[in-house]
Amino acid sequence: MLGRTAAGLFWMARYMERAENTARLVEAGFRMALTRAEAGEEEWGSVLTAAGCRDAYLEKHEAIRGDKVADFVLRDRSNPVSVLSTLHTARENARMTRTALTREMWESINDFWMTTKEALRRAPSEADLPEVLNLIRQQGAQVRGTTAGTMLRNDIYNFIFLGVMIERADSTARILDTKYYVLLPSSASIGSSLDNVQWEMILRSASAERAFHWLNGGNITPIAIADFLIFDTRLPRSLAYCYDTISFQLQGLFAQYGQRMPSHDLAESLEARLTAASIKNVFHDGLHEFLTDFMGRNGALSYQIVQDYRFME
Repeated sequence: MLGRTAAGLFWMARYMERAENTARLVEAGFRMALTRAEAGEEEWGSVLTAAGCRDAYLEKHEAIRGDKVADFVLRDRSNPVSVLSTLHTARENARMTRTALTREMWESINDFWMTTKEALRRAPSEADLPEVLNLIRQQGAQVRGTTAGTMLRNDIYNFIFLGVMIERADSTARILDTKYYVLLPSSASIGSSLDNVQWEMILRSASAERAFHWLNGGNITPIAIADFLIFDTRLPRSLAYCYDTISFQLQGLFAQYGQRMPSHDLAESLEARLTAASIKNVFHDGLHEFLTDFMGRNGALSYQIVQDYRFME
């Protein structure tokens, strides 16, 4: 496969996953803000931090307000990580690699873009926001369904799901890090009913609330939730699941190309670190430090894949 084609597939998948994850962040911020009597500035600020666009937002706006944050993160085309910006980029990458996609997959990607663009033609009201965010999630699920249901399990599929899982792992780590390090108004809130509600919202943003309660009942504690989102390989958005899938996709590329790359070693190393770690050790050494290290290594793997498979050629 040409490097340019591999790059288009990889980044198409990353940007589509990013668009859906950004919508999930907005939903978490919106629901968390509803748990407070005041304006919820910290919750909406956490959305900007997790999305990596806080500085860009403050260059345009003097204060953090929920309606302004939602508009900036969902609709503002000057914000490169907004849902509309990332979806547009994803569609352009899909268009450039259209011959590598099934007809159904291309149509679902195009429908994702067109439907979301229409839904965000104007800023949604507070009453309409949950419906708009649900639509974005449903459209993302439709793309994943057509990918899984119509694509050959070949190198095209491998590069797509490498992009999906690297982006998803980064998103889960960012959400967890932002909650633990930024979101709480004070250390006095840790363990309070407010804290527990906010942690439940984190589970909702990862589509993990019901699964968590199936496995843990009412044991809603930071350590139990972090353990679930980091180490449980049964959860499709956990860090461990993402890296199991990344290793599997890289093995697929090795089987087809017959060449082992440095990115394979990096992925196996990070997967081994996740397997060897425990949540007690993570909290003892610092959850923030663990997640920061993970995000750095995850980014390094993405860069190595770009180099190994000559995305620039």
